[in-house]
Amino acid sequence: MRFRHPDGSTVHLAYCTNVHPAETLDGVLAQLRDHCEPVRRRLGRDRLGIGLWLARDAAHALVTDPAALRGLRGELDRRGLEVVTLNGFPYEGFGAEEVKYRVYKPDWADPERLEHTTSLARLLAGLLPDDVSQGSISTLPLAWRTAYDDARADKARSALVTLAERLDALEELTGRSIRVGLEPEPGCVVETTHDAIAPLTAIGHDRIGICVDTCHLATSFEDPHTALDALTAARVPVVKSQLSAALHAERPCEPAVREALAAFAEPRFLHQTRTTTEAGGLHATDDLDEALAGDVLPDTAPWRAHFHVPLHAAPAAPLTSTLPVLKAALTRLVGDPHPLTHHLEVETYTWQALPPELRPATRAQLADGIAAELTLARDLLTDLGLKELP
Repeated sequence: MRFRHPDGSTVHLAYCTNVHPAETLDGVLAQLRDHCEPVRRRLGRDRLGIGLWLARDAAHALVTDPAALRGLRGELDRRGLEVVTLNGFPYEGFGAEEVKYRVYKPDWADPERLEHTTSLARLLAGLLPDDVSQGSISTLPLAWRTAYDDARADKARSALVTLAERLDALEELTGRSIRVGLEPEPGCVVETTHDAIAPLTAIGHDRIGICVDTCHLATSFEDPHTALDALTAARVPVVKSQLSAALHAERPCEPAVREALAAFAEPRFLHQTRTTTEAGGLHATDDLDEALAGDVLPDTAPWRAHFHVPLHAAPAAPLTSTLPVLKAALTRLVGDPHPLTHHLEVETYTWQALPPELRPATRAQLADGIAAELTLARDLLTDLGLKELP
């Protein structure tokens, strides 16, 4: 979906296909047929943007076979879909029964991460619509925080510098400008937008910036305006933003609240949980079940958990979502005279990890839910003065 900003530029809205995990090219093609096109039809649009997730095997098949890439581009066109952004965070196995810590491997100190992201950039240059010259890729925020020392930090920085050089060369070759954004996430080396400023300014290249995920922003109790103002002051480019909402519990001391939270503790994904107190600052656990197990987290202030809940459907009381944080961030991202980013992506990959009674039981129900999320995002954009384009 495309929108005209009051300054005349185009803002792109997509939804991320990591909600339909597939490891192979055949699986990606099936996603387009079984999920993406039905969502487009529900929205009544001739064209729908998707934030494509290409796992290692799918990316390898495409980058080694130009005919396969042309075939994918043709299939996108045929189904009324377009790609201006990729989700390069998960490397492989995102559809496994247990993902948890595996999603952070390989990290930016490992050569595989550089090679995979380079491949994604080359593929995106070939997938961009004919009238679009700029693409974006979100990626791992350096590494998970454990076992990350100075030596690995040096390797990660060197890899990102090399990536920037490769992106420069790619634009010279193709005329397409691809940028990569580190996506701060709780528990990682770069957990917050503030954590991103030092490593990104050290790299000092405008092709390597930040991807602001509004669920992660909220989980870490970052104020959107303060965070985005700091990025602007530091001249860190916002390459893209993922529109998502975290799980919020206002009174975690109450048994009914803890019981409601326990329904969201599940074995597939990590649900990092945070709270903040005036005396002790931010308190953290790596997962929701750990937070619920005892007195690990203070329960005198609200808790937030890294669980991407559907944007249009807040959890039932006594829980809610951090949709207000998303709205505040979006106002700052695209509500000013000039947008901070032109690439927005709804990323609710946890539909099948929701408590059983909230999960879509059929493809049709999932398509309905994704379409409803995109409708909400569309309405927020038009409320900010953007005009939806055909």
